[in-house]
Amino acid sequence: MVYVLLCVCIAAIIAMGVKIYFMRKAAEEIAEAFADRLKTDTNTLIDISSRDGKMRALADSINRELKILRREHHLYTQGDKELKTAVTNISHDLRTPLTAVCGYLDVMKRMDIPEKMGEYLDIITDRAELMKQLTEELFVYSVILSADGKSEKEELSVNQVLEDSIMGYYAAMTEKGITPKVRITERKIVRTLNRAELSRVFSNLLNNAIKYSGGDLEITLSDEGAVTFSNTAEGLNPVQVERLFDRFYTVETARNSTGLGLSIAKTLVEQSGGSITAEHVKNRLIITVIL
Repeated sequence: MVYVLLCVCIAAIIAMGVKIYFMRKAAEEIAEAFADRLKTDTNTLIDISSRDGKMRALADSINRELKILRREHHLYTQGDKELKTAVTNISHDLRTPLTAVCGYLDVMKRMDIPEKMGEYLDIITDRAELMKQLTEELFVYSVILSADGKSEKEELSVNQVLEDSIMGYYAAMTEKGITPKVRITERKIVRTLNRAELSRVFSNLLNNAIKYSGGDLEITLSDEGAVTFSNTAEGLNPVQVERLFDRFYTVETARNSTGLGLSIAKTLVEQSGGSITAEHVKNRLIITVIL
């Protein structure tokens, strides 16, 4: 009798062990399939080898939730594409009339008009120029987002592109009384990037430095390929610096700022696989680009 009970217990333990084994296998199959479905855009359902009713019910429940999640993702993606297209089209359509408005304002300012009217025209011109700049940057930003980093790339000398960008802004820096201290490594830094996009990144960073600089600017390209823009920025604080890359974010010290320049730079750098950071150390704004 004891022998029979012992055999029954052993058989039950073996059966339980086998059941646990297959349940664990089914759980692993569900986990792997779930992770795969989240990474790929596919309608393939999760299927498991186990015949256990509870585990199959779990797989079916997850499949239902995945269908809902996939449908919502498609709706979001479609809506996002439509929004980008709409913003691109609207900003493009606004550029032409705004350019015409600025042209007519310039003509009116050249005419013999009362002093007070001239003051009003100056105010209108400033606002029109700001709208023109915002529209242009909004258009560029929309195009960049729509491109998803699929622009044509080539091997570039980062040294040369940076030097060209600095020379392009030399007059603007001189007008602000800024004499930049430039330290560019003699080692040729080569990266596979889009030339126009890299130039825009440097241009936006230089333009930002001119806005915030307290009269100085240091630009460095290291042997490792890190590009650093550093300038005195007493009007900024660490909280504001953390938000500099946010879309449309501006600070009071930035006049005629659209809040898109640094956001565009961040998007372009990240689309190329690099990184861009900003920090505020001892009243200095330091922006570092890793390409």
